[in-house]
Amino acid sequence: MDQAEDIIKQGSNLFSTRKPVMSLWQTLASQFYPERADFTTSLLTGDDFASNLMTSYPILARRDLGNAFSSMLRPSAKDWFHIRSDRIEKSKLQLESNNWLEAAAEVMRKLMYNRNSGFVRATKQADHDFAAFGQTVISTELNKDMTGLLYRCWHLRDVCWMTDENDMIDTIYRRWKPTARDICKLWPGKVHDEITKCLEKEPFREWEIWHVVCKSDLYNYEKKMRTPYVSYYIDVEHKKVMECTGSWTLHYTIPRWQLVSGSQYAFSPATITALPDARLIQSMTGVLLESGERAANPPLLAVQEALRSDVSVYPGGITYLDGEYDERLGPALRPLLGDTGNLAASFNMSLDTREMIKEAFYLSKLTLPQPGRDMTAYEVGQRVQEYIRQAMPIFEPMETEYNGALCEQTFEILLRAGAFGPMRNIPRELQGETLSFAFESPLHDAVERAKGQTFLESKSLLAEAAAVDPGVVHIVDVQEALRDVLGGIGTPSGWLRSKGEVDQRIDAQQRAQQEQQRLMQAEQIAKTAQNAGVSAKDFINPAGG
Repeated sequence: MDQAEDIIKQGSNLFSTRKPVMSLWQTLASQFYPERADFTTSLLTGDDFASNLMTSYPILARRDLGNAFSSMLRPSAKDWFHIRSDRIEKSKLQLESNNWLEAAAEVMRKLMYNRNSGFVRATKQADHDFAAFGQTVISTELNKDMTGLLYRCWHLRDVCWMTDENDMIDTIYRRWKPTARDICKLWPGKVHDEITKCLEKEPFREWEIWHVVCKSDLYNYEKKMRTPYVSYYIDVEHKKVMECTGSWTLHYTIPRWQLVSGSQYAFSPATITALPDARLIQSMTGVLLESGERAANPPLLAVQEALRSDVSVYPGGITYLDGEYDERLGPALRPLLGDTGNLAASFNMSLDTREMIKEAFYLSKLTLPQPGRDMTAYEVGQRVQEYIRQAMPIFEPMETEYNGALCEQTFEILLRAGAFGPMRNIPRELQGETLSFAFESPLHDAVERAKGQTFLESKSLLAEAAAVDPGVVHIVDVQEALRDVLGGIGTPSGWLRSKGEVDQRIDAQQRAQQEQQRLMQAEQIAKTAQNAGVSAKDFINPAGG
């Protein structure tokens, strides 16, 4: 079996075994994300996506959660990520290293938010996939002109993947159907003859192309790669590899929210939890709408041949009875209604279901609690800790697997493209170091606020203990603690002096204080000697030695 056939066989097996997951995604999309509900069916641009729904509340809950991800974790008006060294703390790095890390982060931020990069559009689509399905697929690469970045979000329907023994994704398959014109433009001279001929008469005919990225040692072929990954573009119908190149990254970022043992695919705890309530509220809304319509425009019961005119059911309408009709037989025209007193109870049940959906989507836990007027510092700290415990399931997987993986892949691409300058200009202290990212978010802010509160509590305890034993003030390294707090809240390194410079200033201050004390002592001695009627020299050394 040749290279293309081997890769296609493996991919076909992955797509085939994923069919049960596709059915689940279709069900979730039909309830919470109808415009994405084309996993097992086809949607056209003009289709009424939500024609099967009676209420939009589940869709609004998913929309609010998806929008919250970007506004809270990636606010464009804020420097929401910082580059750090894994081994060396920021407070212990030299000033040159901190300046280089901040400059690299600024370059990276400008390129990510460039209008042509597609970062905002791709992450917005990805946020809603993540909220609805618990995973998403974003590709990161240099643009065609190699002058900037290009981000794209891909439909989960068209992507499948495998994991290694550590449950980390190491192989990704993406199905794609470009036109013959695009294929010939992207891979000139490497396209099958049938596609080249099709270019003349059917330039817009679509052909199935697969993009496969995997570890370079997964397939044992003659061409060896020195990069950790290899990228293939394969013409599936003609079983032809059109491109095979080495890659330093996996090309795709696939954050996964919550995993189940034995599956490489994740799920969204929000939609899985809310699915029964979403079905229930659709059914309840249909019944309530029908009941409300029946109460506002009730069905009528009429006695045959007792009416002289058409029935007027509009407000203020009058229907005339036959004058010979005997009223003892009952009204000739009367409402046909059951007991409408249960409408209020049914409406309350609908409100309860909405609350359950709101809780399932964490919408009540996205706001940082505001301190009360008369709350003590301890009470404020406890409320912040409670917020951290409730918000952790939302923000923790996104900061590590979503924002972290996306930023690390972007940094690797830009570093090898020379966006941060020549490699030799990297400070010696950082060369060979593993760099990671720290993020600004409500969770991060809450944790750092708790750190500042801990600092203030430590100060208070030290003050109390120093009244009993003055030696306890040396237990805490105040300078190191303050640097940690200032660095944690995002104080720019340009505002801070290096540790060596601070030591020099402290030494200079101590020498100035010692000199001031010496001058004060000399002045005191001179005054004392003057009062005694002897010279300061004789006063200091009366024996004349």
